[in-house]
Amino acid sequence: MSPVSTSTKDGIAVITINNPPVNALSHAVREGLQTAVETCDGDDAVKAIVLICEGRTFIAGADIREFGQPPQAPHLPDVVNRIEACGKPVIAAIHGTALGGGLEVAMGCHFRIARPDAAVGLPEVKLGLLPGATGTQRLPRLTEVKTALDMMIAGDPLPAPQAFQAGIIDRLADGDLLDGALQYAQDLVAANVAPRRTRDLPVTPVAENFFADYRQSIVRKTRGLFAPQQIVTCVENALRLSFDEAVAEERRLFAECRNSPQSAGLRHAFFAEREAARVPGLGRDTPTRPLQSAAIIGAGTMGAGIAYACINAGMQVFLLDSDDAGLKRGTQTIEKLLAGGVERGKLDKAAAAACRQRLTTTSDYADLADVDIVIEAVFETMAIKKEVFGQLDAVCKPGAILATNTSTLDIDAIASATGRPKDVIGLHFFSPAHIMKLLEIVRGSHTADDVIATSLTLARRLGKIGVVVGNCFGFVGNRMLYSYGRENQLMLLEGAAPESIDKALHDWGMAMGPNAVGDLAGLDVGYKVRQERTDLPDDPRFYRVANKLAEMGRYGQKTGKGMYLYEAGSRQPIPDPLVHDLIKAEADALGIEQRDISAEEIVERCIYGLIVEGTRILQDGIASRPGDIDVIWMYGYGFPRHRGGPMHYADSIGLDKVYARVCEFRDRFGPMYWEPPALLRELAESGRSFADLAAESG
Repeated sequence: MSPVSTSTKDGIAVITINNPPVNALSHAVREGLQTAVETCDGDDAVKAIVLICEGRTFIAGADIREFGQPPQAPHLPDVVNRIEACGKPVIAAIHGTALGGGLEVAMGCHFRIARPDAAVGLPEVKLGLLPGATGTQRLPRLTEVKTALDMMIAGDPLPAPQAFQAGIIDRLADGDLLDGALQYAQDLVAANVAPRRTRDLPVTPVAENFFADYRQSIVRKTRGLFAPQQIVTCVENALRLSFDEAVAEERRLFAECRNSPQSAGLRHAFFAEREAARVPGLGRDTPTRPLQSAAIIGAGTMGAGIAYACINAGMQVFLLDSDDAGLKRGTQTIEKLLAGGVERGKLDKAAAAACRQRLTTTSDYADLADVDIVIEAVFETMAIKKEVFGQLDAVCKPGAILATNTSTLDIDAIASATGRPKDVIGLHFFSPAHIMKLLEIVRGSHTADDVIATSLTLARRLGKIGVVVGNCFGFVGNRMLYSYGRENQLMLLEGAAPESIDKALHDWGMAMGPNAVGDLAGLDVGYKVRQERTDLPDDPRFYRVANKLAEMGRYGQKTGKGMYLYEAGSRQPIPDPLVHDLIKAEADALGIEQRDISAEEIVERCIYGLIVEGTRILQDGIASRPGDIDVIWMYGYGFPRHRGGPMHYADSIGLDKVYARVCEFRDRFGPMYWEPPALLRELAESGRSFADLAAESG
């Protein structure tokens, strides 16, 4: 059956789209919609048309199942133009979200009515695209040029009341949407109102330097991205070209965006994020455990951030610390976060007060007897964590989930301190825990399936992306980080200044350079972890500079000096000649002759180091899919989303080229770090990619 149907009531045709779950613009929908409009346009009994959708939303965009496939006629721009060309008033009735092509269809209609709780938007930029079905030309004709640009550059939905104020929506429905739309249609017919075609509306003029200033204003937040500047060009065209000429340019620039590596990377990121929620071997019908209450062990910055995230998600939370001063600091941290949420409009005062009511502080483990989940966030020391888990095992109820926030340590070793290893799991939050979206979910050898399923549910409840990984030192993210950081540290000794390395990687797209990140996280943190390890390489160069700085008490921003200097109250890194001298002295002591290192080599060694270790992780079965690694590095470590993550980036280069370069590094720097994994060699020699590997594994 067609997903588009038509009925008539009192001379008003109602075209209904029913294509669950989000009424996506599949080929069948486009074809059915165009046919329905043409039929109604030719029916003399029809005086006006209402376009409405069944289910929970209006058209929420393109059909993702058709991504990457050759487009089939009718193409969406032709459907939108056919709707607009209709000789009778066409009213879009919007509920839920009208996004992307959905809003373009609505703008092709002559009038728009929406429920007050609806939202509209053009999010194509998030996939490295621009609105390619006349959206860049219609939106600035319905609202101010800056409003249109802001919507398309951010890609975020605009609530219907704001869209009404902006002129994008013509009427807000008071009561039932269909009844309101039918009444709107009858009003238009009674007043003999002709179709109001968006293409014929003028674009409000702007100042001569408006577009130059606007381009400059978005440079920072769109750093390195291709599509945003093309969107600005399209809107400029709305003022200087005819509608049809500007639409032709829109299609040309849309094709450029669609065929760009950036769009490929962003589309990969979109699908990889969706796929990460599907854990191989874990059925969708796997039961979950109740999650009404939680206990957080440790009231430091991480523990307080996790506690805030949980109370903000409606959970009853116990925050436990053995030290009263620690509890006081943790409570103060949570208070600051609540106050900040209110100030930024994320919370109202009543919601903040309710959050406070859900928080209880304690130093008594007995108070945790009835909680559903415990998340430990104490020092990254195995002995301390085992002691904590022994106490939890003694007091927590049967079936309570015992989670550790460890970032590196063996989950099975921690679980061995309990008599219930099936209830133990790793929940590796990233700092700041209330902001960072990644949650690395680490399954131990005995972790029960329902514990994994419940942890994924918790991630969603906290607004995070959960990725399930296997158990090894550092899991996925931090295990790879050692390879990335190692090359940074080696290049320091070889002659690259900290600021040169950071600039090269930031310019390439990383959120921050590795030396600035180290200072932000605290050089003492990594130092303490390395002191606990017994499997470090027998290499005096390994993290030598970072170790020396930590031993000098230069921990980074927290001490005002680390790899860089920091002025009081500032996070701006200042290069320090003392650090340059220290690095030179250490290089001399090791007999390393320093040299100039190009930005290209800096990027290749750091990023290829990630790729090599990521391949080993796949080879070891620690990650289920290459895309899971990409999601972890994009959301946890600031890898540029438009590059799709390290494994997709390797595919975009070509694994044969990556393998050849890794072999060059092995021959130049030795096999200790650069021996190519067997999986990389196999894929390169067979002409396959990581994407092929993922498809083969299902």
